[in-house]
Amino acid sequence: METCLKDLKELFHLKDQDIRSYSPLTLAYIGDGIYELIIRTILVKKGNCPVNRLHKKASSLVKAAAQSAIMEKIEEQLTEEELSVYRRGRNAHSPTMAKHATMADYRRATGFEALMGYLYLKEDYTRMTALIRMGIGEDEL
Repeated sequence: METCLKDLKELFHLKDQDIRSYSPLTLAYIGDGIYELIIRTILVKKGNCPVNRLHKKASSLVKAAAQSAIMEKIEEQLTEEELSVYRRGRNAHSPTMAKHATMADYRRATGFEALMGYLYLKEDYTRMTALIRMGIGEDEL
């Protein structure tokens, strides 16, 4: 993953942007995708198993309630900068809401996704994966 974003920038001639200027929902958009990709990668690398089982396990870890629970575990470990990104995401007014989530869980999950998106675009993969590991631990995978 270390060279992934750098390679994309080079191949598609992407210019660096000030990620602090991105809307929290834009950060959540990319954060949702990268978090799900990380979870799927971990599950697949743990060994070959039926896709239905992979999907169920991944879904249980990426749903809003699970992301909200992760935030409860890691919030005290966040830097001021990370906390600011999380709060911006949590407080953003989204035109949609998850079908099977409380409003509180959905907002915390959006904040979590914004934080993951921010760290990904910042190319701070070590911190991003450390926070995910803190939040889900080994026993939940």
